[in-house]
Amino acid sequence: MKPGTKPKPTHLKLVTGNPGKRKLNSKEAKPKALIPAPPVHLTTDAVEEWNRVATDLFNLGILSEIDRSALAAYAQAYGRWVQAEHAIAKMAQKDQLTGGLMIKTTNGNAIQNPLVGTANKAAADMMRYAAEFGMTPSARSRIAAAPPEDGGDPADRFFA
Repeated sequence: MKPGTKPKPTHLKLVTGNPGKRKLNSKEAKPKALIPAPPVHLTTDAVEEWNRVATDLFNLGILSEIDRSALAAYAQAYGRWVQAEHAIAKMAQKDQLTGGLMIKTTNGNAIQNPLVGTANKAAADMMRYAAEFGMTPSARSRIAAAPPEDGGDPADRFFA
C-alpha cells in the first residue's frame, strides 16, 4: 500500500481483485446495514439531501448506523453549498455586472464575494464525502457493492 492510500475493504478486494496478493482481513468489522435517522442539527436542505441519498446507499449495501456521522457531514456540506449558492443568486439579481461574484470593500476595492469561497469549500467538502460513499462516477468505477442479504455481509461466504 502506498503512503496515503486508503486500505480497500476486504469485500471490495474480493470483488475487484487482490493484485498484491496480500492476506485478506477475516476479522474486518461488518456493521449491519440500516438507514440511520438524520441528526437533528442538520439544516432543512441537508435533511432533504439525507433523505434523497440514504435509501439508495442502503439499497447498495453500503450504509449502516456507524456511517451516520460521515453521511451527516456530507449532507451538511451539501446544505451549506445550497445556501451559499442561493445567497449568491439573490445578490446576482442586484448585480448585473459581476453576478454577485464580487463585492466592494468599505474603501471601494472589488474583491471576491466571501460567499463564493464558502460555496467552493462546501462543494469540495461535499464531493470528498460523496466519494467515500461511492456517490461520484469515478468512485463508483472503483467499487462493486451488493444489496444487503438477510442482514449479512456477502463476503461471509469467502470466510466460512
